[in-house]
Amino acid sequence: MVLPGYVRAFAHSNALLVSHVHNVLTAAGIPAELRNLTLGGGAGELPLGECEPEVWVAPHNLARAEALIRQALEGRSDRSAWTCPGCGERLEGAFDTCWNCGTPREP
Repeated sequence: MVLPGYVRAFAHSNALLVSHVHNVLTAAGIPAELRNLTLGGGAGELPLGECEPEVWVAPHNLARAEALIRQALEGRSDRSAWTCPGCGERLEGAFDTCWNCGTPREP
């Protein structure tokens, strides 16, 4: 479904990266639409810029979406690193659960 009035927030040739960006935005409560996920096979016959997978958002969400995308691509997190109380593993702030033992981060 193509939503009217949406603007492109992100495009990249890597569909997995585009899907990740889409997930980041929707998890933050920004309605987003994926476009062109299956047009890669048309590259060469269609202009490359028309074939890249894209994420589109409403214009009023664009600035917030771009900030979240930059943060996700830079791997930054406003949350500090933490040590798992279950096993002592050191984890980056972006993680809510220990990858080693599955213990959730304490509030």
